[in-house]
Amino acid sequence: MPLSVSLQALKAFEAAARHGSFKLAAQELALTPTAISHHISKLEDRLNICLFERQPRKVRLTDTGQQLASATSEGFAKIERALADIQQLNEVIQVSTTSSFAAQVLLPAQHTFAARHPNISMQVSSGEQTDSHPYSIPIRLGNIQDVVIEDRLNVEQYNVFASTSTKVLQASPVRSVLYTTRWKNAALCTPPLDSWLTSNGLDRDDFIIREFDQELFGIQQAIAEKALVFCSEILARRMCSSGQLRPVGDENISSALCYYIPNKARFRTHNAMKFIAWVEGLV
Repeated sequence: MPLSVSLQALKAFEAAARHGSFKLAAQELALTPTAISHHISKLEDRLNICLFERQPRKVRLTDTGQQLASATSEGFAKIERALADIQQLNEVIQVSTTSSFAAQVLLPAQHTFAARHPNISMQVSSGEQTDSHPYSIPIRLGNIQDVVIEDRLNVEQYNVFASTSTKVLQASPVRSVLYTTRWKNAALCTPPLDSWLTSNGLDRDDFIIREFDQELFGIQQAIAEKALVFCSEILARRMCSSGQLRPVGDENISSALCYYIPNKARFRTHNAMKFIAWVEGLV
């Protein structure tokens, strides 16, 4: 049966071992030196071992005391780090997502989250690799068939978007440049460009098709060149609202892709739940 000892006695011992003094340990823990001595004596009785050599005006750890001091110091430091991380969750939401979702959705809307929750800060890191930090909320792009319903944020809708009017583009004798995406991750389903072209009575030969590995780059290049881009509606939504882009097709087309939060239910802190509810409203 595991030996049970008082947590308060262990704290008294750890502080005394670290300071090499019952008096300094007492000052740190807001106790009296007598109380520190009492706690340590009870711990020694419980363990049936001597942890300190008591000398006039000082104490020194025994070999066994050194062993326990190392373990308690490491243990309390780990607890303090965990408590600090948990405390930070009450103040800061850490989010990791793709570069495109960060640039086109999260960061432009960050002020609305701040207005709704002024006491919560949001820190966003972007990249195509999932953040392994245990408290970071990952928002990823994945195949719908691979993602459980509970983790999904949306079903990705696609369209062709232009920075000039549809009529001008249709009247042009020169084939328009159309940017689309070829994912770095070959396991991701291809954006449904062919389905969109078929539904609009077009084919690939009607365009000069160029590819980037991120939708963000295609959107930026289409605006810069006054070209076309086939991309996610949620990524183009803000620029459509501002007049920088407009949809070419009459209707969006559904894809086999979705944004999702892996194992979403594990994020149960109040602030994480507020953030997730806000993101669900965005998409």
